Amino acid sequence: MKQKILTFAAMFFIALSVSYGQSEELKLLRQLQAKVNSQDHRYDLLEKKIDDVLWFHRVGDAAFIDKVYITSSAPRTNIKNPTAMGVNNPLRFESYVFIPKNIDVNKKYPLIVLIHGGVHGDFSTYHVHIVRELLAQGYIIVAPEYRGSKGYGERFWRDIDYGGFEIQDSEAARAYMVENYSFVDANRVGAVGWSHGGLIALMSAMQYPKNYHAVFAGVPVSCLVYRMGYATDHYLRLFSDDYHIGKTVRENIEEYRRRSPTWNAHLLKTPTLITTNTNDDDVHYSETMGLINALKANNNRNFEYRIYQNVPGGHSFDRIDNKQSREARLKVWQFLAKHLKPPTPMRNLKDMERAAYVVLKP
Repeated sequence: MKQKILTFAAMFFIALSVSYGQSEELKLLRQLQAKVNSQDHRYDLLEKKIDDVLWFHRVGDAAFIDKVYITSSAPRTNIKNPTAMGVNNPLRFESYVFIPKNIDVNKKYPLIVLIHGGVHGDFSTYHVHIVRELLAQGYIIVAPEYRGSKGYGERFWRDIDYGGFEIQDSEAARAYMVENYSFVDANRVGAVGWSHGGLIALMSAMQYPKNYHAVFAGVPVSCLVYRMGYATDHYLRLFSDDYHIGKTVRENIEEYRRRSPTWNAHLLKTPTLITTNTNDDDVHYSETMGLINALKANNNRNFEYRIYQNVPGGHSFDRIDNKQSREARLKVWQFLAKHLKPPTPMRNLKDMERAAYVVLKP
C-alpha cells in the first residue's frame, strides 16, 4: 500500500511539475514521504501494544511477565542537535522479562538474553514457543528491545546502530537482570539469537567475554562486507542512510568490518554453537561458513557448528513448529544446558511438546 501511494504521488507531482517547477515538486513529494513514514510508525506502535497483550494470553500460565524501561551504557546516535539538553544521556529502551512461575526465590537460576533479529525488527510473539521451551527448563529470560527496534516510534527507530551500540543495549539488559533479581545467577548467563540477533549474541560475548558463559547463534549475520555484496538495494540503503552508518561499504569498508563477527573472530572465548542451513533464503550459508572458517583459523576450540542440508523453512528452519524444527532446537537446548545447568533440561521431544504446546494450569 505504501509503495502504491508513493508511486501515484510521484506521477501526480511529475504532472504538476510544469506548473510548480521541479524544486516545488520534490519538496511536496518529500513531505508526502514523511507523512507515509509517520503513518507506518503509528501502525507499528499499535501492533506492539496488541502483541504485548498477546504475551500474557499465550505465556501467562507459565511465567511472570514484565516489561521494564532501562538505560543503555551508550548514548543515542541519531542526534540532530549536538548541543541540545541531555544530548549525552544514555539511550532509554524497554526489555521483556519472563520468570518461571515455579521458581524458588531462595535459589539461583540461569539467565538467557534472548535477542530478536531483523533490521528494525522487534521481540514479538513469533518467539512464543521458544520462550515456553526455555521457561520449562528453568531459565529466566530477558529480551531487549534494543535501539532501532520497531514499535516505539520513529525517533527510536532511527536510533539504529546495527552491530554497534545495540551490543551495549543488550549488555545493559543482562546487567539489569543480574543487579535487580537476587535469584539470577551471574555465572550462568547465555546469549541466544537468530540472524541479526545471532550477530548481537556473538558480538556481546566478544566484547564482554566475562559476562557470558554460553552462546547460540542461529543462521547469524556474520560479515556485513560480504552481505552487502548480495543484499537488495533496499537493504543497502538501511545501512548507508544518513541516520545510520551514512556511507556504503565501498565508502567505509572498515566500519562494516568493525560491526562483523567474522572480523572479530579472534575475540570469541565463550563456548558457542553456530548453525546454518544450505537453503537459507536470507543469510546465505556461505556467509556463516566464513565465520566458521575464521574461528577455525584462530584455533578456537570453544565453538561447535552444525550445517543443515536443505531443511524446509530456509532461514527460519529451526524456529517453525514442525518436528524437524523442534529436533534442531532440542540440540540447541542440550548444548546450552551443558554450560548453564538449568534445573530441568530438555531430554527429548516429548519434553518440548509438553512445554511449548500444552497450556499449563495455573
